[in-house]
Amino acid sequence: MPAPQIVVAPDSFKGSLSASRVADAIARGLQHGWPGASVRCVPMADGGEGTVAAMLAATGGERRLATVSGPLGKPVTAVWGLLPGGWAVVELAEAAGLPLLADAERDAGRACTHGVGELIRAALDAGASRILLALGGSATTDGGAGMLRALGARLLDAEGQPVPPGGAALASLRRLDLSGLDPRLKTATLEVACDVDNPLCGERGAAAVFGPQKGATPAEVAELDEALAHWAGMVAAATGQDRRDEPGAGAAGGAAFGALVLGGALVPGVDRVAQWVGLPRALAGADWVLTGEGRLDAQTLGGKVPAGVLRLARERGVPVVAICGSLAPGYEALYEEGLAAAFSLVPGPATLEQACAEAEGWLERRARDVSRLLAAGSRGHLSQTATEGVASSPESCDDPASQPMRA
Repeated sequence: MPAPQIVVAPDSFKGSLSASRVADAIARGLQHGWPGASVRCVPMADGGEGTVAAMLAATGGERRLATVSGPLGKPVTAVWGLLPGGWAVVELAEAAGLPLLADAERDAGRACTHGVGELIRAALDAGASRILLALGGSATTDGGAGMLRALGARLLDAEGQPVPPGGAALASLRRLDLSGLDPRLKTATLEVACDVDNPLCGERGAAAVFGPQKGATPAEVAELDEALAHWAGMVAAATGQDRRDEPGAGAAGGAAFGALVLGGALVPGVDRVAQWVGLPRALAGADWVLTGEGRLDAQTLGGKVPAGVLRLARERGVPVVAICGSLAPGYEALYEEGLAAAFSLVPGPATLEQACAEAEGWLERRARDVSRLLAAGSRGHLSQTATEGVASSPESCDDPASQPMRA
């Protein structure tokens, strides 16, 4: 019997391990429990946090640093990636992410995406002509206004003074001048990784759905929603297009809406990353796929890595097992989508701090246990290779610096 081909394609575990380290730990466990298995690691991301690390590991791109404005204006050092073929990958969370703020600092009305625009400008300065903007994990609800301002837009109040940063201040906007936008944006390709379909405004909009987790009270949510509606009206007057209701415009506090103003195209994040890292090719000839994330729950189906991996594998007839930090209510919905099994790596009662500290060892041991089950099933002819052919030779996973990842 030929050696079983197993693909390991996890997301990162937020606050604990990068996707590459998760994949490495699972691979070690698999090879310990099933020594004859051929394991190929394909670290993944969903187009949000962790996307830069996953794409750099897959492409051998160049890790770049830039000092930019953080969500409340304090300088932060942000990581972005310069990839082959003139591509750059930029994560919103590096410049405007919620993890950059302490809980007491969260201010949905004042947080700003200015640093995101600075990262895009840094990519253009480095010669990139094609940029992938990874959304997710934002601290902001400014409709991307700060991002546009960093790229040359002018936002002025009734006295002709610059409008303060943040979404709440957009209510005072009386003049929007887009003539100063960086001219390189006209010829550059901007793809925006987006896996939600929320509009900019309304009961499913950026403020109502995402504002509370960024510290907004009910009164502030209403204020922000009104300010974003005003912002959308000003943009429509300046561009001749009203895109506030476009599915996905409300992603990342409306940063997706700002990217649309820049000529960006919204693309499914997990699918785009999968193509970049070569997951479809890796699945050819695979017998099993192992995936995972920090927490498997009802939201996983909304465009997160395990759901994306499951869909691609199911199309090729390859069974999928998930190993996650925790299994929360609603994860069973993935069984209806074809998930073979799901396991938590935690062996018993533990604090979140302990789980993060011990995650690598626990992952390895749980993968070992799973591999013994898969091996037993293989010997009993309970699993079969779904497609003919031989998978690419096993690849070791790079081990970039651990990036904070969503649960």
